[in-house]
Amino acid sequence: MRNHRGFTLVELLVVFAIAALLAALVPTAFDRLRESAEYRSTVRTMMTQLRSARVRAQQERRDVRFVLDLNQRHFGIDGEPLLSLPAALKVRAVVAQGETSPGSVAILFLPQGGATGGSVELLRASGAGTRLRVDWISGRVTQEALLP
Repeated sequence: MRNHRGFTLVELLVVFAIAALLAALVPTAFDRLRESAEYRSTVRTMMTQLRSARVRAQQERRDVRFVLDLNQRHFGIDGEPLLSLPAALKVRAVVAQGETSPGSVAILFLPQGGATGGSVELLRASGAGTRLRVDWISGRVTQEALLP
């Protein structure tokens, strides 16, 4: 008797079925991973921009404005190139009455350390997100999680 080595047709079909299942799941997992990375990056960048505006106002002894353009979906320090918000994020902002204009809002950081205050909420499709708060007395920027 000969000893035949190899795979049976059933074994090959099972391997191909598993490979097809994995291939079907990869794009969904990749999209979630990309959206998650964009969200974290945006939160970090916006937090950095807010803190940078506060420090700059104190160092340069002048008012520095952080701008959030809700129509064009851009944000950043006024007078510098603005950064884009990912399309998947929903953005809400609460700012002082004098810091609004059609389609955009702003938080003004003052040389003495204070600010006009406000908050920016970055929300994912699930409803979870992050709120970035700017204290109007100290100008301090803090972050808190928002649950769906």
